[in-house]
Amino acid sequence: MPTRRQCANAIRALAMDAIEKARSGHPGAPLGMADMAEALWRHGFKHNPSNPRWFDRDRFVLSNGHASMLLYALLHLTGYDLPMEELRNFRQWGAKTAGHPEYEPDLGIEMTTGPLGQGISSAVGMALAESMLAARYNTPEHKVVDHHTYVFTGDGCLMEGVSHEACSLAGTWGLGKLIALYDSNGISIDGKIDGWFNEDVAGRFRAYHWQVIGPINGHDAAALDAAIAEAKADHSRPSLIICRTHIGFGSPKADSASCHGSPLGDDGIAATRAALGWTEEPFTVPQELYSAWDAREKGKAAEAAWEHTYAAYAKANPELAAEFTRRMRGELPEDWASIARGMIEEAVSKAETTATRVASKKTLECLVPRLPELVGGSADLTGSVGTLTSSSEHMDVQTHKGNYVSYGVREFGMSAIMNGFALHGGFIPYAGTFMSFADQAKNALRLAAIMGIRAVWVLTHDSIGVGEDGPTHQPVEQLGMLRLMPNFNLWRPCDTVETAVAWRSALESVHTPTGLSLSRQNLPFCQRDAAQVEAIARGGYVLRDCEGTPEIILIATGSEVSLALEAADQLTADGRKARVVSMPCAEIFDAQDAAYKESVLPRGVRARIAIEAAAADYWRKYVGLDGAVVGMERFGASAPAKIVFERLGFTVAHVLEVAEGLFRQLGK
Repeated sequence: MPTRRQCANAIRALAMDAIEKARSGHPGAPLGMADMAEALWRHGFKHNPSNPRWFDRDRFVLSNGHASMLLYALLHLTGYDLPMEELRNFRQWGAKTAGHPEYEPDLGIEMTTGPLGQGISSAVGMALAESMLAARYNTPEHKVVDHHTYVFTGDGCLMEGVSHEACSLAGTWGLGKLIALYDSNGISIDGKIDGWFNEDVAGRFRAYHWQVIGPINGHDAAALDAAIAEAKADHSRPSLIICRTHIGFGSPKADSASCHGSPLGDDGIAATRAALGWTEEPFTVPQELYSAWDAREKGKAAEAAWEHTYAAYAKANPELAAEFTRRMRGELPEDWASIARGMIEEAVSKAETTATRVASKKTLECLVPRLPELVGGSADLTGSVGTLTSSSEHMDVQTHKGNYVSYGVREFGMSAIMNGFALHGGFIPYAGTFMSFADQAKNALRLAAIMGIRAVWVLTHDSIGVGEDGPTHQPVEQLGMLRLMPNFNLWRPCDTVETAVAWRSALESVHTPTGLSLSRQNLPFCQRDAAQVEAIARGGYVLRDCEGTPEIILIATGSEVSLALEAADQLTADGRKARVVSMPCAEIFDAQDAAYKESVLPRGVRARIAIEAAAADYWRKYVGLDGAVVGMERFGASAPAKIVFERLGFTVAHVLEVAEGLFRQLGK
């Protein structure tokens, strides 16, 4: 029977070999954390490599994602579908073993990590999801939700501000099933961290109301076992286990920054192999070590025991069981089509003039009581962003019952936690802040887009229409920033109907996160026929047309659609043929077939004006070289909204002036 150190050395050997073959990677952390990984993954970690999506598995997040070969070695050794050939292809095109872990639930990779701090922050969301599901579905007789969330994290993660935001909340919420193992090696890329990270981490986490264990020797199996057991025994607080380790353990470069992000080289690997007593050829693991690591039979038995419990639970609680299974599969209710149709028809029939943030709240009033998977929230702006409904229940920090989370002034932490909700399963998170604060949350939104998860950001106060709060709160470049992000849908609806369609799209976009850009000020209702209402879902459509081929096309979004309509009325009165295109979601419009796009924006019409109170450059691809953009080329100003719009050129007179300039330029 191999020793535990020999089992850990299998991780070290595979990591060294893969990184050396790729001539690229980070060997220091896998070498340093291998004993931590062995203690967790071989002793008490609940998972089934044969079914990586088992609902009640423990979650594992490698927050310091540059240590990716540690995770790949673990998945390979324990029996996931990650053959040795994938390790040989580490960091190569098309391989499952990317430089940093990329979300692949069928492979056992719970989330994409690499940007430090976000892994541990999203793990807070996973742990809260587990606890909220347990509060909803467990009964005294049957526990069908009962698992832990484990995180490996490093010095860099704990330097990042987002970890402060999320870990503070984890302590406030008393997430007793969240356990973080902190790889405290005192080294980052720039060297020994004493000059830039000498805070009392243990004191900080105690102040967050975490249980702090250690420091312990992170290479001592018995100490690790005892620490993990102590962490699991405390159900009222999250736990931080401080593990003192040696980066690059066993290598000539140990305890130095030189082994952080560079291969060890042939001589370094030879010396490390000798120090570890590892005599196997590269990419070779003895069968006895494979047998010691193989978790498939144990995993199958654990899942079978859970299935037995769940069968009894389902028999006793059929409705709860059906709802739980549906939610964990990520499926919307059977009557979803009817729900969606009803909320859109209601918006059409009421024909209200109101702010789209208010329209969003009214849509949520329809959705929240019918979709228990919706978990709302706000970064301390609930009253302004309209995310709390009459059916919302503030999450109780003691029982974790409820469906609404107050995140405090933590836009980044909120967004990372939302990602954790979505990744865990069973929830569709939505939460709100001001559009100008999307900057603080941006990297979490980017990770959501990379991972392809369903989450909804309610981004209100979306333009210079904010008025008196001034340029700090008047977003200009944020809309373009979000639109330029691949696999992210940004909706900027112009009225209640487009807002309802935007929500339907967001909830049906299983693999694409959504941002809703919503107004503070009231916007007029736009009359449409049934075909136009249906066309909203295509991202862009003809809202107002003329007879025959248009001479000019006005393209607008959100609060500027009414301006485009007024300008089109005047152009028509002046004898011009004008078309108005509302484009609430450019990303979805761009994905339409060529024939549809040509029907909306025919190439033969060169006179085009895009109108949006945001950075102008994004719209130039739609108006072409001959067109124009009425947009923002500067920051806003503090004044009543009406004055700001007028002074910055968002008037019918200015649009007409631009149109006349185009006509002259084109000889019309």
